[in-house]
Amino acid sequence: MSFHDLRQFLERLRARGQLLEIDAPIDPELESTALSLRALRAHGPALLMHNATGSTHALLGNLFGHRSRIELAMGDRPVASLRELGELLAAIKEPRWPSSLRGALATWPELAQLAHVAPKREHDAPFNEEVLEGADIDLRRLPIQRCWPEDVDRLITFGLVITRGTRQARQNVAIYRQQPIARNRVIMRWLAHRGGAQDHASWQAMHPDRPFPVLVAIGADPATMLAAVAPVPDTLSEYEFAGLLRGARTRLWHSDLTGLDAPAGAEILLEGFIHPGDTALEGPFGDHTGYYNVQAPFPVLTVERMRLRRNAIYHGSYMGRAPFDEPSVLSMALNDIFVPILRRVFPEIVDFYLPPEACSYRVAVVSIRKQYAGHARRVMLGVWSYLRQFTYTKFVIVTDEDIDVRDWGAVIWAISTRVDPARDSVLIENTPIDYLDFASPSSGLGSKLGLDATRKWAGESDREWGRPITLDPRVERRVDAIWERIGRARSDEGDYGGDAALS
Repeated sequence: MSFHDLRQFLERLRARGQLLEIDAPIDPELESTALSLRALRAHGPALLMHNATGSTHALLGNLFGHRSRIELAMGDRPVASLRELGELLAAIKEPRWPSSLRGALATWPELAQLAHVAPKREHDAPFNEEVLEGADIDLRRLPIQRCWPEDVDRLITFGLVITRGTRQARQNVAIYRQQPIARNRVIMRWLAHRGGAQDHASWQAMHPDRPFPVLVAIGADPATMLAAVAPVPDTLSEYEFAGLLRGARTRLWHSDLTGLDAPAGAEILLEGFIHPGDTALEGPFGDHTGYYNVQAPFPVLTVERMRLRRNAIYHGSYMGRAPFDEPSVLSMALNDIFVPILRRVFPEIVDFYLPPEACSYRVAVVSIRKQYAGHARRVMLGVWSYLRQFTYTKFVIVTDEDIDVRDWGAVIWAISTRVDPARDSVLIENTPIDYLDFASPSSGLGSKLGLDATRKWAGESDREWGRPITLDPRVERRVDAIWERIGRARSDEGDYGGDAALS
């Protein structure tokens, strides 16, 4: 089933027992975060809080707090098949994406999924049921959360921000947190390497005296929300990728005020502009690092029009210490998309993993089919440079293909037995680092470390390399048969009953 709005998805969750509806009063001030965190840790359902204190709108939390709901958002497609979607993205990661469906099918006639790429324009949308302008706009009517005790204020956490720059025709859809500072003004916190910030910078360069148009959609359909956090190539719109995830074309509504398109199924839509030179100091807020971030100036969005569906549902989330927040769950599920994209340039890559405990991007572990001395170093440099998503990855660990990079025990064994600290470390100084990283000596600038945890070839070591202990395959086949008979005998007699014998 394809979900074109949030309510369709919630109906399916309700039918599957994956939605808990709460009538008791829940305060968006700290309580909703504490409740959602408890549900996530317990592998529990999404939470629809009907009685959010101080608001007439329901508050939805923990929507993507479990892998099963991410699968369901894609029409029950197993998350493992995201590897297939990664293969498709790798195939279409070209300098220019076809501008029409006909051009796409002519280029890749064997990829029937591309029929779902081109978005479909809708003349109306449910969020037009209530339209507010001017002094009637008041973001305080929404159950916007204050997530952590030392947060400076409330925070919009899952708003889909839609922008378009001057260098590309595609619209960018991404999630950036927004701090309300007035009834119609929010600070837009986007980092310099992110698509929205780059769109804004290109607009400022070309139109320094003109306001920059922005849409914010809250409570969109699940496929569009997933597309907003996926590693979509710059030449492809998240709306197009959402069509691939959903298996049906994305439905869009055009904003005449901004010239941008919004997901037609959204519950709430904010239309507005960032005016030249309008900035404010953002934060501090609890972040995915597990710390409160430092304050920094960011652009301010002035909302000129607010649209709401009748009885609109406000969708919120929170960021906290990984892996116990929704971004960590989403990153784990979407990890497989990266593998085929990296293999397009580095076919020797076997697997690639971003551990959620490392904030889902600060450490990368990659296994390769090693082919020559120095091969691991080439892969390290490739990971850091090929995709923008890894600009802030501090540590890259490269192993041989016999290591399961998703098994920390295996990775630590490889590091402890295959790494000489002086020989196998690659240290690069003065590189871009997430400004949220307090460990770096300067804000936004720090070092990166690569570890070559592969077996060493001639030229990399003068010593004879050790041979790993392995079982004899012929003996293993014989023991497999014996073990199966043991299992049958124990089953016949009970786990501990009788004198089960082998014959």
